[in-house]
Amino acid sequence: MKTNKILMVIAPSNYRDEELEIPKEIFEKAGFDVRIASKGVVKADGILGGTTDVDLDIEDVIAYNYDAVVFIGGSGASEYFNNNDALRIAEDASNSGIVLGAICIAPSILANAGLLNGKKATAFPSEKDNLAKKGAHYTGDLVTVDGKIVTAKGPEAAEEFGEKIIRLLR
Repeated sequence: MKTNKILMVIAPSNYRDEELEIPKEIFEKAGFDVRIASKGVVKADGILGGTTDVDLDIEDVIAYNYDAVVFIGGSGASEYFNNNDALRIAEDASNSGIVLGAICIAPSILANAGLLNGKKATAFPSEKDNLAKKGAHYTGDLVTVDGKIVTAKGPEAAEEFGEKIIRLLR
């Protein structure tokens, strides 16, 4: 079911500004309504000083209401590595067959949810061992697409990451 909505999940603080802003702009230019989810805040703080209004709390997210769910990195994303709501959102998105994205350290959320086992994936190098331990084939590429899962290395991959997600949604 096409909703024309994309959910971006960011940490309450220390999300990576450009990993949110660049793909968000690409999604909106492509005609998607972008919603922002986070944990326990109405305004989230980026690592580079930006702030973003939060539309809903992660505990209220219903993944299948979106065409894609995208987890944004930055050091704050580690808060979601073992967060039940974040893992549930990732699992529900995967089970619903919608596009699932994660950039920087956020691919570890997907790995910890058991979604990268046997899949090709990339992430910020600090997450390489965790991805491998959870069964992923770490590529080290800027952006890796495997089925409906798009993973990316970091801020330098933000534009290509956003474009690959849109390509899958077309």
